[in-house]
Amino acid sequence: MTALLTRAVAALAISVSAVATPVLAQDWKSELPAFRIGLLGGENESDRLRKNECMVKQLGEKLGVPVELYPASDYAGVMQGLLAGQLDAASLGASGYAGIYLQNPDAVEPIFVALENDGSDGYYSVMYTRADSGIENLEQMKGKTLAFADPNSTSGYLVPKAELEMQGVNVEDYFATTGFGGGHEQAVIAVLNGQYNGGVTWTSGVGDEAEGFSRGALRSMVDKDLLDMKDLRIIWKSNLIPNGPWVVRKAMPDAPKQIAIDWMETLHETDYECYVDVSQGDGKGFKRVDHDFFKNIVAMRERELQGSR
Repeated sequence: MTALLTRAVAALAISVSAVATPVLAQDWKSELPAFRIGLLGGENESDRLRKNECMVKQLGEKLGVPVELYPASDYAGVMQGLLAGQLDAASLGASGYAGIYLQNPDAVEPIFVALENDGSDGYYSVMYTRADSGIENLEQMKGKTLAFADPNSTSGYLVPKAELEMQGVNVEDYFATTGFGGGHEQAVIAVLNGQYNGGVTWTSGVGDEAEGFSRGALRSMVDKDLLDMKDLRIIWKSNLIPNGPWVVRKAMPDAPKQIAIDWMETLHETDYECYVDVSQGDGKGFKRVDHDFFKNIVAMRERELQGSR
């Protein structure tokens, strides 16, 4: 009787499992009635929303729940939203990811970085001045004013500050004053308007400089007729920086996470125009990454935090 009972229980368990699996597969929708994506500051809100309309439509159809966009006025807004579990995904700079990781290693996980046109997985920070300023190199920026983009920006603050200091440039002493422009686009405009002598921003460093290169803040402004590259001069370039990641909330159920990954992994082939908008420029698609890809930036950000205490 015991053996018969055991077989009967096993058969019942298999039967219940077969019935329950489709139901369980949909349970995540009650936990995740909408897929919330944070959009970093640095570009005006209407442009950010417009560029991601294709993601709202396509990913929403794949998930079967609405995709909602949350543009923040600065980087910190998206970072806090992810740390609080109020956002499910976002595209971050490497420094932004490092900042989140150092506060809570279990908050998010990186899944992709965008590849440049030449297949590389990094980009550059550049320092620029007005072309008519007479400032043609870093040495001539001594005693002048410099606009960083955002305190949580990799290319707009963390890397240029660290690399300049490794070159023997004490930022606080070398420049007359430094400040934050409120984003990459805003900092460029501040330099063009004469509020600062120079600024720093990000670029792929690949492609035609006259067009703002293939990807980056300069290219985005050229495409929107906000910038003519003849008005700027690039006077300094960093070492290669790892491209920033798309991250997802680590505690998110596996099913929607995998749907989002599958959609992004093939976007370059299925809808290149949407890929360009979502990844902020031309490129070779998305590359899978994990935390190890950003270890050096995490260490750099940790040193920066310790130095500010």
